[in-house]
Amino acid sequence: MLKKFLMIAAVTSMTMVGTVQADTDKPGEGVKVQPARATWNTGFFQEALVRRGLGELGYNVKKPKDLQNPIFYKTVSLGDVDYWTNGWFPNHDGQLPKGFYDKADTVGYVVKAGGLQGYLVSKKHVDQFGISSLDDFKRDEVKKAFDKNGDGKADLTACPPGWGCETVIAHHMNVYDLDNHINPVKASYEAGMASAIAAYKDGEPIFFYTWAPNWTIFKMKPGKDVMWINVPKTIPKDSQMKGKDRMEVSGIEGAVSDPVKLGFVVSDVRIVANKKFMADNPAATRFFELFTLPLVDINEQNTRMNEGEKSQKDIERHVDEWIVKNKATWDGWLAEARKAAL
Repeated sequence: MLKKFLMIAAVTSMTMVGTVQADTDKPGEGVKVQPARATWNTGFFQEALVRRGLGELGYNVKKPKDLQNPIFYKTVSLGDVDYWTNGWFPNHDGQLPKGFYDKADTVGYVVKAGGLQGYLVSKKHVDQFGISSLDDFKRDEVKKAFDKNGDGKADLTACPPGWGCETVIAHHMNVYDLDNHINPVKASYEAGMASAIAAYKDGEPIFFYTWAPNWTIFKMKPGKDVMWINVPKTIPKDSQMKGKDRMEVSGIEGAVSDPVKLGFVVSDVRIVANKKFMADNPAATRFFELFTLPLVDINEQNTRMNEGEKSQKDIERHVDEWIVKNKATWDGWLAEARKAAL
């Protein structure tokens, strides 16, 4: 009888250990998660990586909702979505709804100081016309060279409506008195840049806004193919005031001057999540805190997307490949996240 009792106890103990192990490996099991994703595809890779990580922690992560910035920040504060990986701060500060930080918050750093933005011009034409700032586009010969549609203005490949950079570019056109000299083209950014690259290959002048991380500055390298140019002087808009000291930067490769006045705040790329979700899910929160990517890895993946590997299946394959190459780091993040749930 005693022997039978001990055998039952041993089996029960082993079952409990197995259950604890399963729960420890999958602390998010049974929890549904709704991520969001930015409308620019250069942010899709990090979204897919974080979604994969939460999946490995047992969370039931749904397909991300593609949202414009202001809509996301309102939606995450209401708890209708749980997080996204595409926060740019302080660049997005002006798009936050009132009381945002009561309900949501930034967490971790996908790329610290990785959000570089500004205007670039084909190097050949920087040299030809002596272009150093936006003010040079007030000159008739410069406007004529960069006028693609014959309206008498230089055409700038700019940001689509709803992007944070759209309002900053509009601010620049106003405060530097450029409305009669520059035409910001707001069509699809990917299509606009494809057109710009084709024009560059034909030897034509190009003038565009871009940011890092981005495939554009892998396709056309600053200092070799294009040059970062200055704004005439730093005049922040209200939403940029918190980061006004981060708008003039030294050491930028391919800039026409050092330091260069970019006109945009150099931002940190961060995860943004609903506070209640983070409080209820310490494993997910810890993964958010740890998750970070080298800028070069994002640029490399963005370039592959631009070259045609841009389906969701392609992106998931890129995620697989990144995890294999960075297995120790990945496993370390997951282990720390699991510990946070104990």
